[in-house]
Amino acid sequence: MSKAILELRNVKTIVNKGTSNETTILKGINLTINEGDFITIVGTNGAGKSTLFNVIGGNLPADEGTILHNGKDITHESEEDRTSFLARVFQDPKLGTAPRMTVAENMLLATKRGEKRHLVMRKLKQNMARFTKLAATMNNGLEDRMTTATGALSGGQRQALSFLMATLKRPDILLLDEHTAALDPHTSLNLLHATNERITKDHLTALMITHHLEDALTYGNRLIVLKDGQIKADLNAAEKEKLTTDQLYTYFED
Repeated sequence: MSKAILELRNVKTIVNKGTSNETTILKGINLTINEGDFITIVGTNGAGKSTLFNVIGGNLPADEGTILHNGKDITHESEEDRTSFLARVFQDPKLGTAPRMTVAENMLLATKRGEKRHLVMRKLKQNMARFTKLAATMNNGLEDRMTTATGALSGGQRQALSFLMATLKRPDILLLDEHTAALDPHTSLNLLHATNERITKDHLTALMITHHLEDALTYGNRLIVLKDGQIKADLNAAEKEKLTTDQLYTYFED
């Protein structure tokens, strides 16, 4: 039986508290994420997808409920503390990388994620062969740009680098926040294939928000539909394999 990596128990999140715009975004979310799960998440705008990620990542507090990591209560742990076991890739390729540092330097920085920073020798040369080999798995020429400043990369290469940096230390939880949405269709598909390959090969536990229903059905072993701050459906691999995009769309209807 798979081990529960992360559990959300009756989690509720309120924004703009005490104002006329006070809104409850997450309305009693109960979710168990098991080791090796690759969960795709779909929902309309305002359904609570990014808020769910922000609460898991520690960017937003859970106003009610409990969040457990490997059975330990982390409800009130900071975003910084959670980087020791959690990594996230955002929609914007500019986030998650240092533009003036080279590709290799960014990857070296990622090897220190979640650790206290000390003044130590860089050890960049010793890691170059390993980093280049990893970059080649992205299938977009990133391996030929190891000494290029990250700000000079294409959007697809920069997002591929963000993904590599997020997975370099094999996080317990990987959050993919529409990480291909800002890319052209060809580049997006290429990164999705590389993402799926890496998650499958390394048996990573990942959640991926997507607005493409086809991708939600194609990738992962579970599919969650969020609607109005609640989980409308949590489908396993067998259940989602039987679904068409039209059938999935009916979950968004009233």
